[in-house]
Amino acid sequence: MWVFVFFDLPTETKKHRKHAAGFRKNLQKDGFSMMQFSIYTRHCNSRENADVHIRRVKNFLPPEGEVIIFTLTDKQFGMMEFFRGKDPTQKPDTPQQLELF
Repeated sequence: MWVFVFFDLPTETKKHRKHAAGFRKNLQKDGFSMMQFSIYTRHCNSRENADVHIRRVKNFLPPEGEVIIFTLTDKQFGMMEFFRGKDPTQKPDTPQQLELF
């Protein structure tokens, strides 16, 4: 399961920039990686684990701006196509999952 966070935050004032930078730092502290400038992703082992991280993001939402959170399964993520210009690029590596019995 993949959690995506898309955001468009205001940066006109010093206060806005501080909130935007804090939001990005909190995403990184919670294990999200930047896919593109305002798109962060995190791999989760289960829906329950994804829900935990979604709740965390909701707890540190900035006071202004737009944030979209959604999830994709590993299969859906695997069907995405990545391009740099017109040339296809390699997909990001899927983290290895550890299975315990």
